[in-house]
Amino acid sequence: METPALLAPGLIAAPDAAALFDLPRAASECRIVVAMSGGVDSSVVAALAHASGAEVIGITLQLYDYGAATGRKGACCAGDDIRDARAVADRLGIAHYVFDHESAFREEVVEQFADEYLAGRTPVPCIRCNMGPKFTDLFRMARELGADCLATGHYVRRVMGADGTPHLYRAADPARDQSYFLYGTTEAQLDYLRFPLGGMPKPEVRDLAEAAGLRNAAKPDSQDICFVPDGNYAKIVTKVRPEGAAPGAIVHAATGAVLGEHKGIVHFTVGQRKGLEIGGQPEPLYVIGLDAPSREVRVGPKRMLAVSAARVTETNRIGALPDEPLTAKVRSLAKPVPVVLEGALGDGAAVTIRFAAPEFGVAPGQAAVIYAGERVVGGGWIGSTEKVAV
Repeated sequence: METPALLAPGLIAAPDAAALFDLPRAASECRIVVAMSGGVDSSVVAALAHASGAEVIGITLQLYDYGAATGRKGACCAGDDIRDARAVADRLGIAHYVFDHESAFREEVVEQFADEYLAGRTPVPCIRCNMGPKFTDLFRMARELGADCLATGHYVRRVMGADGTPHLYRAADPARDQSYFLYGTTEAQLDYLRFPLGGMPKPEVRDLAEAAGLRNAAKPDSQDICFVPDGNYAKIVTKVRPEGAAPGAIVHAATGAVLGEHKGIVHFTVGQRKGLEIGGQPEPLYVIGLDAPSREVRVGPKRMLAVSAARVTETNRIGALPDEPLTAKVRSLAKPVPVVLEGALGDGAAVTIRFAAPEFGVAPGQAAVIYAGERVVGGGWIGSTEKVAV
């Protein structure tokens, strides 16, 4: 995708900007709602939407103002980010609304995040947020405002299929791809969503922000869960659920020997090696499993992490399942690996994904996202795994 031409300082002249939004009519007759987090990505989306000639309305959801509490910038939904979003809207001359969703976010995302850790699972709150308060409420607001589409700054691509329906594809820039976090998008949502940055590399996006004179053009990317900006998720979990700090035993999964004591299973996840504090072992040990009722952290050598299959629940499918080889990502930073799907994906059904080769560090609570080449065909939550015999 070519970078839109730059005109006068502070302005983006993008004659083809309307094409990025796949509008149903002339842009001058359309309204675009942009989800604005205060970061550079969603701000550039707002600038491109404005350049298209459509009427643009920015919406920011105040989800969790943890950034203000810690004094750290860069966590989406914090007070500084809301101010940045408002400043960008003012710069572009578009309407901007902020909605307080802290209560719903706490109940549907933060508390569930804590409960998952207490149950010995490793949650992905960004997916829960997209499937819950973020997209659900943004869609409702955008439709109430009479918008023709809802645009976000996610790095994914919306591609029209041969059947005339939109499909979800990985971003053109693999380093920025966020498709793992959007597998739960429904077909109806995808019909209404637009992802204008999916074909752009990040440096190009920053160039556009600078050209538009946006105050956050050089703003660092957030690398954290928005409500855990300091990376200390265990502190958040124990604040919400104090019982998460209950101690327990660290047990060797093969021998049953007690190797030490921990300060709460919320500090651990399957595949973890650091932080066990059980030195003097003959070989490196990893977290093999977590038993929530007994509060046991079970450890073992890396070979005990190998799994042959995973049971995936609450599945979603985007479009028809293609007749071609499938791959799956079982962690956000993992590479897709070949799998065979057993069962009917979608409509909340449970399926089994069987790995072509043993996969390591597959943690219950994480998402398994299914791909056909670059296309996202769906996914679900990892409920359990089948161990490789050792």
